[in-house]
Amino acid sequence: MSSPMSYVAIMAIVTYLIRVLPLTLVRKPIKNIYIRSFLYYVPYVTLSVMTIPAILQATQSVYAGALALVVGCVLAWRGESLFKVSVSCCIVVFILELFI
Repeated sequence: MSSPMSYVAIMAIVTYLIRVLPLTLVRKPIKNIYIRSFLYYVPYVTLSVMTIPAILQATQSVYAGALALVVGCVLAWRGESLFKVSVSCCIVVFILELFI
């Protein structure tokens, strides 16, 4: 059971079951407010879990990435445009890595 094809087959079966079982087991609309709330936030959490480590590791210094993340979050919270947020984060990283 150490061949690569067996690992691929197991991954394919698990992926298939994860996607098909909810479709076959849950036929009615989900009315539970807690489950609906959980399912509503799953895409945002997944995106955050994939993006935040990449932001912190993309720079030479973790501190530069962390400060750029904080600046980006603050500007986005204030409703600034995506262009302004990304340029501000790039400037923060450039200045911090210039001096660190």
